Amino acid sequence: MTAVQGTAVDIPTADGTADAYLTHPGDGNPHPAVLLYMDAFGPRPQLRAMADRLAGAGYTVLVPNVFYRHGRAPVVELPEFIDPGARPEIFERLGPIMRSLTTDLAMRDADAYLRWLADCPAAADGPVALTGYCMGARLALFTAGTYPDRVAAAAGFHGGRLATEDPDSPHLLADRVTAELYFGHADQDASMPPEQQERLEAALTAAGVRHRCEVYTGAHHGYTQADTAAYDRDASERHWAALLDLLKRTF
Repeated sequence: MTAVQGTAVDIPTADGTADAYLTHPGDGNPHPAVLLYMDAFGPRPQLRAMADRLAGAGYTVLVPNVFYRHGRAPVVELPEFIDPGARPEIFERLGPIMRSLTTDLAMRDADAYLRWLADCPAAADGPVALTGYCMGARLALFTAGTYPDRVAAAAGFHGGRLATEDPDSPHLLADRVTAELYFGHADQDASMPPEQQERLEAALTAAGVRHRCEVYTGAHHGYTQADTAAYDRDASERHWAALLDLLKRTF
C-alpha cells in the first residue's frame, strides 16, 4: 500500500455544488479513477477510510455526497457507531432525502461526477470504474447502463432493489451495459431477496454482460461498513479481494 493524499473537493452540477472527498496516491502521477458511491449514511470517516484503502492500491477515488441538495455531509447527525437502536431515528430523517433522489437526478449528477474526473489531473485518461454500497450499488448499476462508454467496470456490495418489478428498476438497463460487473449480495438482506438475485442474474446473462454475482453467506446488509453493527470482517475482506481483482482486470 502506498501513501495517499486526500482532500475535500466541490463538484459543480446542474443543480448546485456537490461536496466530495478525493483521494489518490501521493506520487504526483495520474491513476485510474474510481467513483465510489456512498451508502445511505453518506460520506463520513468510514467511507473516507475505505476510499483511502482503495487509493493505496493505486487508484484515484472520488466519493461524492449524493445528497448534496440537502446540505453538505453529513446531512443528518450520525453517531460514531451506528447500532440497531439508532437506525430507526436516523432513517426517519434519511428516508425523505433518499426518496427525493430520483433516477433522473442521480444520473444527471453522475454525468457531472464523470466529467469532473475526466478533467481531474490525478485521474488517468479513459473510462472509470464504479463501486457502490447499499443504495450506492443501485446507483452504480444505473450509471453503468446510462453512461456505458465512460464506465469500464462496476461493482456493488450489499446492494438493495437492484432487480425489482418496478418499471425503472436498474436491471432493465442490462442491455446497455458494456462494463464488466460484480455484485456481492448479502444473504441476510431483505432488500435483495433470492428472487431479485435471480432476476438480476437472468437479465445480465441474457444481455451478454460480463459479470459475476456471488452470495456472501451469513452476511447482513451493510457488511462492509465497520462503523455499523452489520459489519462482518470476513465478508468485508472478501469484498476487497473481489473489488481489487475486478479493478486489476479492468485497468
